[in-house]
Parts: sequence; structure tokens; C-alpha cells
Amino acid sequence: MRLMGTVTPFPNANNSGRKPNQIGFERAELNRILDLYGRMVAAGHWRDYAMNFEKDFASFSAFRRTAERPEYRIEKRPALRNRQGMWALLNEAGMVLKRGHELAPVLAPVERRLLKIVSD
Repeated sequence: MRLMGTVTPFPNANNSGRKPNQIGFERAELNRILDLYGRMVAAGHWRDYAMNFEKDFASFSAFRRTAERPEYRIEKRPALRNRQGMWALLNEAGMVLKRGHELAPVLAPVERRLLKIVSD
């Protein structure tokens, strides 16, 4: 019998300081990415997105059409934090367009493209 005040740990919970079972986005990071996504949808450029959470990385993919490869993929790889930076922006072919330690400069090429779309 369980009492109402008893907290049952989530299975496979990471409470011991070990490496997490999967990488995810923090709320502020996801807000920044979804804000950009929403503006691109409003401009009529993107129509769909997907998120992938793996053991080593998390990714956000933005699609022009659902049946295509993603136009852009934003990846977070914490293992690269102390090297070239944990954030990367990849194009449709999988080529790294921008890499860095902070999310905002990595999203800058897409932000500039949004300004061009709006100004046309």
C-alpha cells in the first residue's frame, strides 16, 4: 500500500549524477527555436517540424514540406561543449553551416534568411 505523500522515482531516473539517458532542450532553448519556427511558418516558408532526442544529441528539424528532408536541423551535442561548441546548424544535405557555444549566433543565418523572405 502506498501513502499519498510517498514519491516514487521514475524508472531509470538519473539521480546519481550519471550521464542522462537522453539529451533534451531546456525551456529557454526550445522557446527560442519555436519562436523562429513560428515566424518562418507565418512567412509561409516552413510547414512542419520534428524533434529527436537521443543518448548523445537532441535535434530540431524544420521542413518545407512533410515528405522532404529537413531544410535545416538544429543539433545540441553536450559532449562538444568544451570543443567547438554544442550547437550546430545543418543544411538539407547534412553539412554544418554554423557551430558555436551559444544558440543565438548559430540561428543567425536562418534569422537573416527570414528578413529576406519578409522584405520581398
